[in-house]
Amino acid sequence: MSRSAAVAGVVALAIIGAACSPVEPAGDQSSQTGSTGQDVFGDAADPAAVKNGGTLTVALSADPDKLDPTLSRSLYSRYVFHTMCEKLYDLGPDAKLVPQLATALPTIAPDGLSLTIPLREGVKFADGTTLDSAAVKLSINRGLTLAGSGRKSELGPISSIDTPDAKTVVIKLSKPFAPLTAALADRAGMVLSPAAVDKLGADFSTAPVCAGPFKFASRVAQNSIKVVKDPLYYDAAKVHLDAIEYRIITDSSIRSANLRSGDAQVADSLSAQDAPTLQKDASLSVLQSQSLGYQGLTVNIGNANGIGNPLKQLDTPVAKDPRVRQALEASIDREALVKSLFNGLSVVACSPISPKSEFTSDAAQKCPAHDPAKAKELLAQAGVSTPYKVSMITSNNPDSLRLAQALQAMVKEGGFELVIKPVEYASLLDQQDRGDFELLQLGWSGRVDPDANIYNFVGTSGSQNVAGYNSPEVDKLLTDARQSKDQAQRVQLYGQVVTKLQQDDPLIYLYRQRNLTGVTKKVLGVQTYPDGVIRTAFAGYAK
Repeated sequence: MSRSAAVAGVVALAIIGAACSPVEPAGDQSSQTGSTGQDVFGDAADPAAVKNGGTLTVALSADPDKLDPTLSRSLYSRYVFHTMCEKLYDLGPDAKLVPQLATALPTIAPDGLSLTIPLREGVKFADGTTLDSAAVKLSINRGLTLAGSGRKSELGPISSIDTPDAKTVVIKLSKPFAPLTAALADRAGMVLSPAAVDKLGADFSTAPVCAGPFKFASRVAQNSIKVVKDPLYYDAAKVHLDAIEYRIITDSSIRSANLRSGDAQVADSLSAQDAPTLQKDASLSVLQSQSLGYQGLTVNIGNANGIGNPLKQLDTPVAKDPRVRQALEASIDREALVKSLFNGLSVVACSPISPKSEFTSDAAQKCPAHDPAKAKELLAQAGVSTPYKVSMITSNNPDSLRLAQALQAMVKEGGFELVIKPVEYASLLDQQDRGDFELLQLGWSGRVDPDANIYNFVGTSGSQNVAGYNSPEVDKLLTDARQSKDQAQRVQLYGQVVTKLQQDDPLIYLYRQRNLTGVTKKVLGVQTYPDGVIRTAFAGYAK
C-alpha cells in the first residue's frame, strides 16, 4: 500500500469514529481534485411571483460574534449585517464591485492619494436620522480608532476624510492604497447611525442601528437573532418578508433535518454528505458558490499578550522554529483530507489566494508536498523528540471535530501527537484574540482583493494577526502590493508573499471551502455569492 493510500485509510477511520458531517463544505475546484457541480447563486425574486409577509427562518451553523461592523470578525455576523447594515459598495455574483449606499465607484486621483465617493440621497437609518457624509466619516474613523477594531488594517493609510457636502465623501491617503474600494464593500464600508454610536459607544452591538432593508429586533445568546422589516428603508417596496430569524444550530445534520421538515427555510454550511441527497429533494434547492476563502491552521508564534498588544515570542518549539511548523505541514496530506472528508466538493489550498482570483500565479498556487519522512527529518534537525505533542483549539461542533480527528490521525505519521481542545465558537474567537492557544483551526470566508485575505492575518500590524507573526520581508512585500496600481506587479508580489509564508508557516492553509446553502422552494430570492454571504433581504414566500 502506498503512503498516501495508507494515510487516506487512517483519515477514513477517523471519520468513522467522528460525527457524520464535515467541518465545512469545501471550495472551488481545480485540476487537483477534479470537477464538481456548477455554481448556483440563486435568482433574484420576481416581484410578481412572491407575496408579502411572513418570517423566514435561517439555520446558522454558529452564533455570530458582536453585531458591530467595527468589531465583528465572523462570517455569521455578515449574514445578519447583509439584512440591516448596507455598505458603500457590494459584491455582485461575478465578484465585481458595485455601488450600494454610494451611487458610483470612487473617483480616484491620478496620484492615488484621494478617493471621492458620491452618496445615495434620501437614505434614513433605522432610528429615523439621515445618512449623510458626516455619518460615513464617523463610521470610517471609528474603524480606524476604536479599541479592538477589526477594520483598522483593512482601511489602510487614511490621513483624513473630507465632507464638502452632505452627499460627497473625500478620503485622503498618505500613500496609495489599492484595496480600499474592496474594503468598503464589506464591514469597513458599513455606515452606522451617529446617534446610536453616540449613545452606545463600544456597546453598539447590543442595539445596532444602520441603514438597510431590516432593523435589529432581538437577540438570545447562543439561540437566535431576529430582524424585522424597516419601513424607513429607501427601497422598502423590494422587501417582502416581515422578519428574518436566525437560529443557531451547530450540527449540520440537524440543520438539514430542519430544512427538510420545514422548521427552517434556509440552512447554511450544508455538509458534503448531505448536499447530494438534498439536491435530489424536489422541494429543495442547493445553492453553491466557489469560495474566495480558505480553512487552515494558525500557529501561535508571538501572540503572548493578546491581539493589538506588542508581540512577544512564545517559548515553544513550534513557535520558535519554522522547521517544526514545516514538519507539521509536511505531515498533512491535503488530497486525502479533501477526498475523504468532503465527498469531492473541495479543493486543496496551499495559499490565501484562490486559483479563481485575478491575482493568482504559479507561485501563489505552489503546494508543499506531503512527506511524513521529511517531517520527521525536520523535527530531528530542530532537536525535537517525537512524538511531539501540540494542542489545537477548534470549534466544539461535530463538523469541526471531524476535521480535527482526521488531522490528529494524519499527523501522527509525521511525528506529531495532536491534542484536540474543542471550545464553543464565540469562546474560540476570544481565545485566539487573547493568544490563549498553541494551534488554532479556523477559516476565512474570503474577499475579492487578496490583501484582505493576507495582510490582516500575517502583517505585523494586521488587526487579525492572531499568530503574532512578524516578518519585515512580508510586511514590505504586502505594503508594496497595497501601494501598486499595476496589477501585474501586485500578482508578482503576492506570489513572493506566498513563497515566504510557506517557509515560515505562521498559517498552514488546508483547503478552500465551497459555499453550500439549502433553501426550500417555497421561498424565492435567496442568493449566495463567492463572498460566502447568504443574501435573504429581498427574498419572499412564493405565491
